[in-house]
Amino acid sequence: MSEEVPVIAIDGPSGSGKGTVSRAVAQALGWHFLDSGALYRLVALHGVAQGLDPSDEPAHARLAENMRIRFGTRPDGSEQVFLEGADVTRELRSEAAGSAASRVAAMPAVRNSLFSRQQRFAEAPGLVADGRDMGTIVFPHARLKIFLTATPEERARRRHKQLKDKGLDVSLPALSREIAERDARDAGRKVAPLKAAADAVVLDSTGLEVEEVVARVLRLARERFG
Repeated sequence: MSEEVPVIAIDGPSGSGKGTVSRAVAQALGWHFLDSGALYRLVALHGVAQGLDPSDEPAHARLAENMRIRFGTRPDGSEQVFLEGADVTRELRSEAAGSAASRVAAMPAVRNSLFSRQQRFAEAPGLVADGRDMGTIVFPHARLKIFLTATPEERARRRHKQLKDKGLDVSLPALSREIAERDARDAGRKVAPLKAAADAVVLDSTGLEVEEVVARVLRLARERFG
């Protein structure tokens, strides 16, 4: 990764809106976009498809290093993700995939396998990187780091609406429990725990519309990058 390439690192817990905000910021700037969470979800999905033991760290690390992935966009502007040539977009955004990805992300060998792969996304004119350790581990020299958060209740409500809109059936109480468990797992893991970088700008998006959060991030980007 060239240090000349500007990077905006946007981290935060599940349901904070960081994916939606990061995509919008990248589009507004005309920069590249990295959804690091999707990479861990893909490893988890691939592991299930291969029938791997969920605790088999070396096998998951090999998948992380060798899996064939492609990120695309449908004609309507929505995302499209391919794993080994198959469209897995719907499965990728399920709560089951998110929960499995949280477990896989706690494996040091998997994180090591994906580290350089993530850094290669940093190409001119710039990169907006969305994840949980973008500002602390993957891009520690990013000139703008955002830690996007919201109350647990707000995050559960958002995820519930998002999944409903995609035709996925999930109960709000179950989703709230899942998010709480994932928060604890992500914050408590020994490797790259979820936390705000010391130099990150913390943005609480509770009660804010996506457009308001995007505008704030773009304003910070103008201040940092001109």
